[in-house]
Amino acid sequence: MYPHFQDAELENWHDFEIESRKEIVALLRNIGQKNQLIRMLIQGESDVCVTSILDVDDQRDTVVLDTSIDEEQNQRMANAERLSFETTLDKVRILFAAERIEPITHEGEAAFRISVPPTLIRLQRREFYRMNTPMTNPVRVVIPLPDELGGDTSFPLADISCGGIALLDNKMLLGDAIGKVFPGCRIDLPEIGAVTTSLQVRNSLDMTLLNNKTNRRLGCEFTGIQRSMLAYVQRYITKLERERNARIAGLG
Repeated sequence: MYPHFQDAELENWHDFEIESRKEIVALLRNIGQKNQLIRMLIQGESDVCVTSILDVDDQRDTVVLDTSIDEEQNQRMANAERLSFETTLDKVRILFAAERIEPITHEGEAAFRISVPPTLIRLQRREFYRMNTPMTNPVRVVIPLPDELGGDTSFPLADISCGGIALLDNKMLLGDAIGKVFPGCRIDLPEIGAVTTSLQVRNSLDMTLLNNKTNRRLGCEFTGIQRSMLAYVQRYITKLERERNARIAGLG
């Protein structure tokens, strides 16, 4: 579907295909409102046209795009049987495609028109792909601590990625733990299952809240996590992504 991306390259990205028309329209409108530049590529060619979204008409099932300043390039785009598009939104790569593109006039200026794409793909590098976890009824990680510190203790998560988690240590039970490894930790992912893994603390951040209380946020990396456990994490991230996109579409 997207010929200018190699499979080996895509393996390093978290990909999420969106099929909800409402979500697709909301995302395309957001791209247009933020004036994000879009790379438009004819399938099988290396010629790239930089464009932007001028309008998204949900009723007419159309997306209006700006033309190139190069008339020959515009003609090649108009004659293409298939085009692919790439842009970014909030550091996430967005990919979509069109079977054909039609030259039109939009508000007195030359423009292109395509149909609203039936699917759209969001890509983000796995190591940077973090999803905030719910603040109400938070996901928790149970870390085995010595008996003098209370034994097995649960901490709320702030976010989760394929590489690890950020947890909140409100009572400073873990101390200055950068570099320390906690084996046998358990994360209960709602509707997915329990993940067991060792966690190594990679960074620490103390935050002062509005009530002057201090909250400590610890960034932890999964160490020695099994592939089956990582699959649970990926499924949970996808679940959070679907819920977030549904909220975006609801507001769009």
